Order: sequence, then C-alpha cells, then structure tokens
Amino acid sequence: MAGSAGTPGTPRVLRAMNDRAALDLLLEHGPLSRTRIGKLTGLSKPTASQLLARLEAAGLVLMTGTSEGRPGPSAQLYVVNPAAAYVAALDVTPERILAAVADITGRTVGEYELPTPGRRPSQPVVRQVTDALAGAVKAAGLAVSDVHRVVIGTPGAFDPNTGRLRYASHLPGWHAPTLLDELAAGLPMPVEYENDVNLVALAEQRLGAAKGHADFVLLWNEGGLGAALVLGGRLHRGWTGGAGEVGFLPVPGAPLVRQVTKANSGGYQELAGSQAIPKLARELGVKDVPNGPYTEVAATLVALGADSTTGPHRRLLETYATRLATGLAALVSVLDPELVVLSGASLTSGGEPLRTLLQAELEELAASRPRLVVGDVREHPVLRGALESALATTRDEVFDTSR
Repeated sequence: MAGSAGTPGTPRVLRAMNDRAALDLLLEHGPLSRTRIGKLTGLSKPTASQLLARLEAAGLVLMTGTSEGRPGPSAQLYVVNPAAAYVAALDVTPERILAAVADITGRTVGEYELPTPGRRPSQPVVRQVTDALAGAVKAAGLAVSDVHRVVIGTPGAFDPNTGRLRYASHLPGWHAPTLLDELAAGLPMPVEYENDVNLVALAEQRLGAAKGHADFVLLWNEGGLGAALVLGGRLHRGWTGGAGEVGFLPVPGAPLVRQVTKANSGGYQELAGSQAIPKLARELGVKDVPNGPYTEVAATLVALGADSTTGPHRRLLETYATRLATGLAALVSVLDPELVVLSGASLTSGGEPLRTLLQAELEELAASRPRLVVGDVREHPVLRGALESALATTRDEVFDTSR
C-alpha cells in the first residue's frame, strides 16, 4: 500500500516525529508531566496522552512518581526508560584500555580499566578489547548481549581506504591488516572506530565548551599534540582519516623532520608537545623539575606557570604560549574557525592565564582571530566522546517508532 512504509507526511511518520521530539525533551529536561510535554511539543492533551501511552507500551518511557509540592493538583511524571538500550565505549592508549557502559539516558553504569603495558602486547588485541568490554559490562550488572553498540577511540585513525591504523605507530598490536575484521567477528554488536581527539571534540560539542558551535577547532595536548576539525557541524576526517594530525606540522623554531610518520615525530610536536615542556623548563631555569611520566610533569609545570606572575615558571608559560601559537596560527589561517577549544592536561592545567597569553600571541600571528576557550569535559574526555557517539546512533535506531 502506498505510504505504508513511512512516506513523509503520513500519520505514521508524523507520530514518529512527535515521539522523537517528546523523547528528546525528556532526555534534556528530565521528568515531565503529560501537560508539560504537550506544551513543549505543541500537542493537545489527548494527543500527548496517546503519545505517552504508545511510548510506554514500547518500553521507551516509564512513570516515575508525581509532581507533588507544586501549585495545583499533582501530575504523573514520565522519564525515558534507562534500560531501553545500553552502549559501550573504549578509550585505547599504549598503557591501558578504559571501557565504560552507559544507558540510553547517557548515565555511565559501569567502568573497567585493563592495563596493557609493554611494547609487545601479552594478549592479542581482540582479546584485550573483549576483556575490557566484559569488565565494564560486568561492573554494570549486565550481559554483553545487552550492549547495542560500541565505539572504540584510538590514537591515529583507521584509513577508510585500507582499514589499517595510521598515524599511531606507538600503539602496539593495532596495525594488523585484518584487525577490523577480527574485531567485528569477536564482538556481537556493531562496532565503530574513531580518532581519540575527534571524540574529545564530539564531547565538547555535545556537552561542553563548543555546544552550539558549528565551526571550531579543538587543540589537544596530552600524550600527543593533535587537533580535531569540526566544519559545518560535522567532523572533518580527511581522505585517510588524518585530518588534524598537526603534531607532524612543520613549524618555525623546530627542526624539519623528514619521514615523520616513521619517526612518529614532527615540527609542532617537537616544539610544543607535552614531552617538550620538561626540557624547556630546565632551559629556562626552573629548579627541581619533577620526575614521572612526561604528561603528568608537563601538566604540573604548566599549572605552576599559571600560578606565577614572575620568575622562570612564568617565563615557561609565556614561551609555551608562543610555541603553541606558532602552530595554531597555521591552522586558523587555513580554516578560519569561529572557536578554538583547548583540551588535554597540558593545556587545561594552564587555565585562564595560558588562554589569555595564547589568545594575545595568536592575534599577532594570524589574520583570523577566533575566540579561544578552555575545554569543559575534563574527566575521561575520549571515553565520554565515544559514549556520546554511540548514544547518538543508538537513539536514532531505538527511538524510531515508525518502523
């Protein structure tokens, strides 16, 4: 029958659009009454009642008490059913895999960390992934079969033309040409892969400093120096997935490194990456540079610089800002973004003092003058972005009542 498959404008499609609008409102605002949902959607009371009954029968909403304590008679409240679907995310680094499970509302219900030390993985990557996922699922009190979708964030990017990981030679075991096929065979749910810095940008776009912005650059500096590019509201990944691999960008003040992908180094990374900060601190006369992982040491030194107004710590912060601006000027000159979000511990630890210095430096080096902001998503931003990615796709599937 014509229109029965969901032709635009048919009652089925219109109902589905109203259903989705109501579900999105419940996700955004929390418990809502039938009357409130009607007002927010523009639906009549009878239509709103039918909608809620339909969503409750489909297992997508639950009744959750009443609106006592407000003027007028109490009203039944509704929420999205958290158990309507679950998603999982993995944040992969050379040292560990961090896994998490979230319900359809976005609440994290289970986490697990699997250490993966050493240059040679003690277990195959597929086993590492399934073990990390199983740990998070167990922590959530669920079964693996309850997970609707998983998104895996890694350094570098899987080339869509070859399926092989590029720009991440420091991630052992992840470069086999058959890895994606092996992971697809080893996981019972759909699995997607995304660059870790792209996922941080997604988290900031959905939840943080870039919310409401369609054109922005996220500059990341923690384990490595990288960027994510959001143009017209969408991530720009490039032909091989390498858009934003700015650590390799040749910049003034750093040696010109050839065959950078083999050396896993480059101009901007050498000039302003986290590993350059302890050495720079010593050169500028900072005493008692702490020992430890360079990411932690760099963040500590930058924070000390932000807390200082004079002396070697302040000179460190000023020199670091100039080095950051050198590479960032090239980026904004090409892209002319509305906003630049600073993320990763070696940037966020500098807070407003670093942002102010960097903004001033950038305005002298680039004709384009985007506004700089410090990222808001600080706790496991890669993992949060991966969950948001999985949730977006899963909600589109689970909340589609036209099928």
